[in-house]
Amino acid sequence: MSKSWADSASPSNLLLGQDDLSPVVVANPGGRSPFLLLGDHAGRTIPRGLGDLGLTPAAMDRHIAWDIGVAGLGVRLAEALDAVFIRQAYSRLVIDCNRRPGAAGSIPEVSDEVAIPGNAGLGAAEIAARHDEIYLPYQDAIAAELDRRAPGATLLVSLHSFTPVFQGQARPWRMGVLHRGDSRLSDRVLALLRREFGEAAGDNQPYRMDEVDNTVPLHADPRGLDYLELEVRQDLIADPDGQAWAASLLAPLLAEAVQA
Repeated sequence: MSKSWADSASPSNLLLGQDDLSPVVVANPGGRSPFLLLGDHAGRTIPRGLGDLGLTPAAMDRHIAWDIGVAGLGVRLAEALDAVFIRQAYSRLVIDCNRRPGAAGSIPEVSDEVAIPGNAGLGAAEIAARHDEIYLPYQDAIAAELDRRAPGATLLVSLHSFTPVFQGQARPWRMGVLHRGDSRLSDRVLALLRREFGEAAGDNQPYRMDEVDNTVPLHADPRGLDYLELEVRQDLIADPDGQAWAASLLAPLLAEAVQA
C-alpha cells in the first residue's frame, strides 16, 4: 500500500522530521487546465538528517543536484495556463523520482563523475526511508490529482532542464522533446518548437525517453494519457527573466498544440 504524506510525517519516520519540508510542493492547486505540470527534479533540498551528503555547496548548485530553473518555470507556466504544478522538494541525489525504485541511478553513488559520499553503502532501512518518505508521497500526490479529474482528461507535461555542455560536448539544442513515438502531443509540440527554433529543437535530444524514465510511464500508461517530456537548456532559464521568457513562449505554444 502506498503511503500518503500524512503517513510519512508521523513520529515513526526514519528520515524526515517535523522541521523538514514536505516532499511535495503544489502550485496553483485546483487549476482547471487539462495540463498537469510535473517537476521530478525541481528541488535541491536535503533532509536535515542526511547533512550535506558529503557535498560542497558548489556541487549542490550544479545540475547533478537538480534541474536548474524548472521550479520557477513551472510556477510561471501554471499561472499562465491555469494548470496545477506538482514538484519534488528534495534533490534527485537523495532519491531520483524519475527512476524506478531500485533501478540504477535511483540513489546514485556517483553523478557526472562526482562522488556522493552520503549515498555510499546504504542499508535496506535507509533506502526504504527515502522511498517511503520522499518518493512515494510525490508519486501519490500525482496519482491523487489525476484521480480527482475525469478519466483521460489530462495531458501530462514533465518539465526538465539540461546543461549547455556535458562532459566537454556542447549541446546546441535550446529545447528538446523526449518521447517514445506514441504521443500526439509530443509530435505537435516538437513541430511548433521547430517552427520557433529550427533544428535547435531536439527530437529525443539531448536524451531519449526510454526504459530509464519513470514518472510519465507510471502515470500516463495505465490511464491512457497523452504526455510531453520537455527539456529546456539550463542557461536559458537559470534566472527569473529567463523563466518568464520561456513561460511566455511555451504557454501559448502548448495551447496551440492542443487546438491543432
